[in-house]
Amino acid sequence: MEQLKTIGRELAMGSQGGFGQSKEFLDLVKSIGEARSKAEEDRIVLREIETLKRRLLEPDIPKRKMKEYIIRLLYVEMLGHDASFGYIHAVKMTHDDALPLKRTGYLAVTLFLSDDHDLIILIVNTIQKDLRSDNYLVVCAALNAVCKLINDETIPAVLPQVVELLGHSKEAVRKKAVMALHRFYQKSPGAVSHLVSNFRKRLCDNDPGVMGASLCPLFDLVTIDAKSYKDLVSSFVSILKQVAERRLPKSYDYHQMPAPFIQVKLLKILALLGSGDKQASESMYTVLGDIIRKSDSSTNIGNAVLYECICCVASIHPNPKLLESAADVIAKFLKSDSHNLKYMGIDALGRLIKLSPQIAEQHQLAVIDCLEDPDDTLKRKTFELLYKMTKSSNVEVIVDRMVDYMISISDDHYKTYIASRCVELAEQFAPSNHWFIQTMNKVFEHAGDLVNIKVAHNLMRLIAEGFGEDDDATDSQLRSSAVESYLRIIGEPKLPSMFLQVICWVLGEYGTADGKHSASYISGKLCDIAEAYSNDETVKAYAISALMKIYAFEVAAGRKVDMLPECQSFIEELLASHSTDLQQRAYELQAVVGLDAQAVQAILPRDTRCEEIEVDKDLSFLNGYVDQAIEKGAQPYIAEDERNGMGNVSNLRSQDQHESIQHGLRFEAYELPKPPMQSKVDPVSSTDVVPVPEALSYRETHPISSVGSTSEAGSSELKLRLDGVQKKWGRPTYSTPTSSTTNSPSEKPANGASHVDSATASYSKSRDSQNTKKTEIDPEKQKLAASLFGGSSQPERRSSTGHKASRSSGGAADGSRGSKAVEKTIQQPPPPDLLDFSDEPTVTSALPSVDPFKQLEGLLDSSMSSTTNHNAGTATIAPDIMSLYGDSTASQDSLDIFHGLSTEPTGATSGETTVTTLPQSVKGPNAKDALEKDALVRQMGVNPTSQNPNLFRDLLG
Repeated sequence: MEQLKTIGRELAMGSQGGFGQSKEFLDLVKSIGEARSKAEEDRIVLREIETLKRRLLEPDIPKRKMKEYIIRLLYVEMLGHDASFGYIHAVKMTHDDALPLKRTGYLAVTLFLSDDHDLIILIVNTIQKDLRSDNYLVVCAALNAVCKLINDETIPAVLPQVVELLGHSKEAVRKKAVMALHRFYQKSPGAVSHLVSNFRKRLCDNDPGVMGASLCPLFDLVTIDAKSYKDLVSSFVSILKQVAERRLPKSYDYHQMPAPFIQVKLLKILALLGSGDKQASESMYTVLGDIIRKSDSSTNIGNAVLYECICCVASIHPNPKLLESAADVIAKFLKSDSHNLKYMGIDALGRLIKLSPQIAEQHQLAVIDCLEDPDDTLKRKTFELLYKMTKSSNVEVIVDRMVDYMISISDDHYKTYIASRCVELAEQFAPSNHWFIQTMNKVFEHAGDLVNIKVAHNLMRLIAEGFGEDDDATDSQLRSSAVESYLRIIGEPKLPSMFLQVICWVLGEYGTADGKHSASYISGKLCDIAEAYSNDETVKAYAISALMKIYAFEVAAGRKVDMLPECQSFIEELLASHSTDLQQRAYELQAVVGLDAQAVQAILPRDTRCEEIEVDKDLSFLNGYVDQAIEKGAQPYIAEDERNGMGNVSNLRSQDQHESIQHGLRFEAYELPKPPMQSKVDPVSSTDVVPVPEALSYRETHPISSVGSTSEAGSSELKLRLDGVQKKWGRPTYSTPTSSTTNSPSEKPANGASHVDSATASYSKSRDSQNTKKTEIDPEKQKLAASLFGGSSQPERRSSTGHKASRSSGGAADGSRGSKAVEKTIQQPPPPDLLDFSDEPTVTSALPSVDPFKQLEGLLDSSMSSTTNHNAGTATIAPDIMSLYGDSTASQDSLDIFHGLSTEPTGATSGETTVTTLPQSVKGPNAKDALEKDALVRQMGVNPTSQNPNLFRDLLG
């Protein structure tokens, strides 16, 4: 009565503006409370937003008015509307020196802003200043804001001051400092991990409020690592005992219960510390028994403490007396008329079942009665308990109740949950095969496609494997019962797709196993299913597979297959289906039916579906084939991650062997180039021609080393690899790797090509001396050269061998060999090496004296070789027609392309002169056509021989 008088006086003062608020604000609160619809409320709030926007723009607003506007903004924000236009005014109010305004500003920003808001940076300075204030009310307001607004990045800015406040003289400040430190731990455990010992110290604080505040962070710490706080068990038990004995001030009582919230938190902590620890549990038994005995069960808070005691008893090492006391409390809960107490009793009983199953038997009838309660939440909690209480003796009652409840509810999510529980219980505790099949049929029939697909697979596996016993007769009876029940259910009008899949599978596997039904009868039923559900391709796929099994079993048994007309039409329909899966199944059925009994028995043996299938994931049976292919020159398989450049850095060295495929960066140190190995040239007659097929008249690629004629081992890492690179010029083919012919002087050159002449050897030898000083060329540069210049960075050699020729003098042949032949040479500097970055001068040498017409697919006849070869032991010396493209002096487009062949040679070193004349009959294309192609290439502005050595051949034929 006194409280009503007080409220009346306050309302009377409020109507007169006694709260310090204007009548406009009170009318706003009153109108919002009297709004009859959400639309009316929104209209009032939107009108208020427009008013506040206009008022906040006024200059020199009095502080009292600004405080009222901020409070009105709080109303707007809490009703779900945007008040962000006034956030900055709340932030400014936190800077005010007046305590009421500062507290109002802190209250507003904690409700307006989140810890990641942009305006937080404007409040950190104010919070730091207020934490150092002499007024503890200001400090408390700042600590309240710290708990809400400080984020991970700003924790270091205020952490030292919060830790210092743990020793403040005011208990309210210490309590809020503990709460702030706990909040820091929740947001960033690493930032305050070195300060968790402060929570232990505050546990011994003289003020119960500070001690109670420290229990929350300690509960979080014990939840993560209980072993580290085992030494606090005695302290927690002592505190709980003092609380239970009412040694705390009366101000902490709630409904005559001594500090119930502190008791609840302590019981939660003790449950964690006593779990699996007998010694720690024994120290708790006394105080737990006292609390259960002294707690008042007539109030909700007293029942809450009793419920928490039961949870603690169920978690620690079991004690018979405590379990008996807990069972008595549970009985009171279940017999109560309150749904809340019944719910607590059901939940508590579920916790004690693990320790004492006989307790559940005493309350089984009371639990079943809870299923009749109209409260749906209580029903669901009861079903969870029934699931834990189920045994072979009560499984029929419990599962039947669960199925009935599943049929009555419309919540698809919970219906799926109940269906899975029913299936699991039926599999574990089924009293008979008939009951099991009937229960599963009900579940699939009423739950439909809501049943998890795993449930259907588990059912099929269970029917196939049986109940795990060695009694084959029992398993056969189970399968026969399933077939009989499914044949009866097929006639129902509407069945779920998943249930039909199970039916088709069972009929296909065991429809004719017991001999009661013929193959024609079962196949007819399957065709009826497929026809009735023609829109479901999954069901049709299961049906056609079942038909294939039935016919396969008939063929394997030596019986004639009598295919019904409807089955034949069904198969023909699937043969023309748009679904490739259904087509394949239909064709497989036709193929299986046409095989003999032995083959069908090997393909589809009866009753082998439970055998384990070993899968060779490494495909080791292909190892022999792979090794044989690699020996023949095939490239090894490279994993996809390595092909995409995602391989491990440690594997990059091996990946460099496949530069044409791998484009990742190389991180290993550069290797110094190895010194060149000198070798002598063995004379090879150019008249020895190796027959080459027309498709391979010229090798697409030659091994090219950037260090001249060094050994293969020394130059393998520097060569441009063109394996798999498409040609930019010539025929649209891919280059193929060629085997190295180093140190094979007896091998004949292809297409009559001779060894590298002395001029090229001189140039190569000069390049050797330069490149020995270089470090390894970056593979990226090689790839760039390959993309820009067709894969060659220097004149490509036509010789198929890797020997070095001896140095020539002045571009003439070696005098020690006694050569009397005179060559026509066109002196020109060699093409520049684009990968050569040295400052050494380039050695000028003669061009290779290889007759290109010998390699132009019969452009010159055999008479040419007799006029150019005077000595069998001397390399053929003839002008290189490609030099015409590289000669800067030959700029006239009208110049005869064969003019150089009939002119007198220059620079001869012997007295003899050889004049080469072109025969009248020349094989190959017309010279005019060749000249037109040559002019076209020159108009493109490219040097054809520097781009690709095969260009001249492709242009001429």
